[in-house]
Amino acid sequence: MDAKRSNVKLVIAGLLLGLFIAALDQTIVSTAMGTIIKKLGGLDKFVWVYSAYMIAMVVATPIFGKLSDMYGRKKFFLTGLILFMLGSVLCGTATNMEQLIIYRAVQGIGGGAIMPIVFTIIFDLFPAEKRGKMMGLFGAVFGISSVFGPILGGLITDNISWRWIFYINVPLGILAVLFILNAYHETKNTRKQSIDWLGAVMLTGFVLFLMFGLELGGTDGWAWSAAKTILLFVASALFLMAFLFVELKVKEPIIKLSLFKNKIVTSSMGISLLYGGVMIAAASYIPLFIQGVFHKTATQTSTVMIPMMLGVVLSSQVGGRVVTKFRYRDVMIVSALMLILGTALLGFAMTNESSRLVISLFTVIVGLGMGVSFSLLNISTLNAVPPQYKGTSSSLITFFRTIGSALGIAVFGAIQKSSFQSNISEVPNLNPQLAEKIKGGQALLDPDIQKQMGLPGDLANKLLDQFAHSVIAIFQWAVILPVVAIVFVLMMGRARMEVNKAGQQGAPAADAPGRPGPQDDKGKPSYQGR
Repeated sequence: MDAKRSNVKLVIAGLLLGLFIAALDQTIVSTAMGTIIKKLGGLDKFVWVYSAYMIAMVVATPIFGKLSDMYGRKKFFLTGLILFMLGSVLCGTATNMEQLIIYRAVQGIGGGAIMPIVFTIIFDLFPAEKRGKMMGLFGAVFGISSVFGPILGGLITDNISWRWIFYINVPLGILAVLFILNAYHETKNTRKQSIDWLGAVMLTGFVLFLMFGLELGGTDGWAWSAAKTILLFVASALFLMAFLFVELKVKEPIIKLSLFKNKIVTSSMGISLLYGGVMIAAASYIPLFIQGVFHKTATQTSTVMIPMMLGVVLSSQVGGRVVTKFRYRDVMIVSALMLILGTALLGFAMTNESSRLVISLFTVIVGLGMGVSFSLLNISTLNAVPPQYKGTSSSLITFFRTIGSALGIAVFGAIQKSSFQSNISEVPNLNPQLAEKIKGGQALLDPDIQKQMGLPGDLANKLLDQFAHSVIAIFQWAVILPVVAIVFVLMMGRARMEVNKAGQQGAPAADAPGRPGPQDDKGKPSYQGR
């Protein structure tokens, strides 16, 4: 990257805007979905409005990460922004649910290019002593966007129109394009390389069948034990094995599997996967708990995540700043213990009688534990690999976090539904047909649906109490994830990002072609594995 010709402030502004809108659209539709269903119909398909974005992003992320390593960051970051804006405009013009789902997939492809390349450009742009601070800033923006989405979605839907939750991306995206187009300049990579198209097809098949299995499993006609559901997972496993075989044979793989010989890379991916599951559990089910216990609307409840968002922002900043002073392992141990504490409080101390203040304090602790990962894991991974694999490695962090979220939604959704059905079996005078109809109980959160079902007020309240208990059960299981994450944290060993007194890394510059990145405490190049 040609630092003399780049306007760093404008580049940062463009990257922040791109990351903000891409992360925002993972969650912004949640509080608007009730209105969208009333306008477009398609109640039986609405879950795919979320899933289409997530699936497309998961598929696109490693592919664009590899392409950015091969042909440069700028062109693919701009391509991602343009695709994202195109998808946003199309979403805003959708006239039925099928169109909206397809257009969300276009958005997701753009988001899959934007998010990993942002962190790689930051790593290219700044010297070692400033990377931690900047990664902390961008990690905080990622956390804010993900948690702030439901709040902004509710405000825009209530005061303007649901279509503007998509249109708002266009002016922000145009600014990001202009900033990056004019302010960011990078050196050209002229090395001849081939694109692993077969690997891309195998990876796409693996992700698509896995995500379809997770999304459809447990729904009407798709019982987890049904042959067609099992077939989706079998197909996913076959595509995964084919992908691994291809990646071992081709000259320029999409994901170089030898990177996982490095304990830092492997541990960072494992932590991302597990933390992604905890994050989606908190972001998805805490608002539902508040709705059920305090009888608020989705929009009124969306502000409950602000305390968690503040915790994420603070810890992401702290994580980025202390990474040059402490080992990765030491910082992440504190993070994991905080996350264990916060999740355990939600699962074992939160009750139907808990006040909003107490619940907010619990979510702050979760945010403090979660936020460090947004900055530190990108730093540890990018410092651990050679320059030609930085885009790929950054994309893998996003890839594993998103897969973790998808797995979390499926597993925790099944736990919540099973717990709810078990709980309501003890409710007296409940019609068995009605019990089956309300399934996981989320329909009870809408007073209009309660009226349509003809539920008496006292019975509805009893069912909502049981729904709240089923949400608590989610966090009783979710605490396992940060406990397991400690195993991956310990795998990081004594590695750290070294910066000497002159402000340079303690090893040859990571940006120098063909040279190793930073060294660990024993003086070994960190990407060689330990």
